[in-house]
Amino acid sequence: MSTPQSYPARHRVVVIGSGFGGLFATKALRRADVDVTVIDRTTHHLFQPLLYQVATGILSEGEIAPSTRIILKDQHNASIRIGNVTSIDLSARTVTSEHLGRTTVTEYDSLIVSAGAQQSYFGNDHFAEHAPGMKTIDDALELRGRILGAFEHAEVCNDPDERERLLTFVVVGAGPTGVEMAGQIAELAHRTLVGTYTNIDPRTARIILLDAASTVLPPFGDNLGSRAAGTLERLGVEVRLGASVTDVDATGLTYRDPEGTRHHIESACKVWSAGVAASPLGRQLAEQCDTVVDRAGRIPVEGDLSLPGHPNVFVVGDMMSLDRLPGVAQVAIQGGRYAARQIAGEVEATVKGRPAPERKPFVYRDKGSMATISRFNAVASIEGVELAGLFAWVMWLAVHVAYIIGFRSRIATLLSWTWTFLGSWRGQMTTTEQQTIARNALGELHLLRTRDEDTDETIAS
Repeated sequence: MSTPQSYPARHRVVVIGSGFGGLFATKALRRADVDVTVIDRTTHHLFQPLLYQVATGILSEGEIAPSTRIILKDQHNASIRIGNVTSIDLSARTVTSEHLGRTTVTEYDSLIVSAGAQQSYFGNDHFAEHAPGMKTIDDALELRGRILGAFEHAEVCNDPDERERLLTFVVVGAGPTGVEMAGQIAELAHRTLVGTYTNIDPRTARIILLDAASTVLPPFGDNLGSRAAGTLERLGVEVRLGASVTDVDATGLTYRDPEGTRHHIESACKVWSAGVAASPLGRQLAEQCDTVVDRAGRIPVEGDLSLPGHPNVFVVGDMMSLDRLPGVAQVAIQGGRYAARQIAGEVEATVKGRPAPERKPFVYRDKGSMATISRFNAVASIEGVELAGLFAWVMWLAVHVAYIIGFRSRIATLLSWTWTFLGSWRGQMTTTEQQTIARNALGELHLLRTRDEDTDETIAS
């Protein structure tokens, strides 16, 4: 009589988030002797740096947000679980997620947290109702509806003051997203929409870029910032620096200049790109490992990207605080791959009965920063070399195409860019009322669910 042989369960890796950090970490584990579970609130991988092109009608959402399941369908050790992660228990080694009222608890042996960041309104979250951010597909589609809807409303408006308000667009934040957004709204008004309306001239639209900083694109330095500001002004964008926004409402926006004087801009369409805050999961993790998050909600990590006291938990991307690394895609990609290598190496050593290899500290290799301003114009800073103009723009195109996931998406993006940049055609100009009011509709749905839960709790008690 023989006794059935038992085999140890495979090492379980849970990855929170399917952004750059989470996706590249998962793909880096494809040959490891582990089972990977990716948990995210969406079923797509979002190429966030190109969201503004969805908002301004250049690209479709499908071109920058392919299905995570399709991307990973040939990776047999990976599975996808949709859900909003609500809690992480470091002691029990579990992750709790919720989706449509269903709660799921997932156990892990190793955890990679790459939940990213959300738009920050610096304590003024009520601004979001009138000035959407640029962090999700919903945000981009809503902004597309608001931008194009403003031109449509102005076309049928007979009140000159109201028409001027409708044709005034304000972008808050002069970082890469804000600069790119302001530039594309200007090109939309001055190229794409020219001659398409009967009662208005889109070229009369005002595009205003505000920032509390003293320069445009502060991380790029004064020289490139000044060149970017000059290019924007030639496009017709009004650049106002040292402007601190104090209020945003349905009618417009109020800001305070460096002298302390308050100014109000009448504007129907406002875009917020002034700041980001790490996922709230950072605070939750900090409480459990006796540390504190920084002002942006990022949690300090060890040199190997693990949490203090929890070497099996890695935090990568926008959520981690280490050596003042910027919250850019390359930091997340390199961090995700690094964490995956540590896990794979240690699992392999365990299986072969060898001591775990010593972890070398994470070293970030800065590949430079880029921002496009308009067609044929971009700025780039690569290893101390500053570039601007056409050459920087071609480099920007090449880098962004390289990081788009999927051959089909790359080809579709290149075709869309060809039509847009060489001509004036934009193929994604469709909007719906549902997209435009998405934020309010989702907010009302959340309130209804909250009331239902409160009612259920009252009945139960």
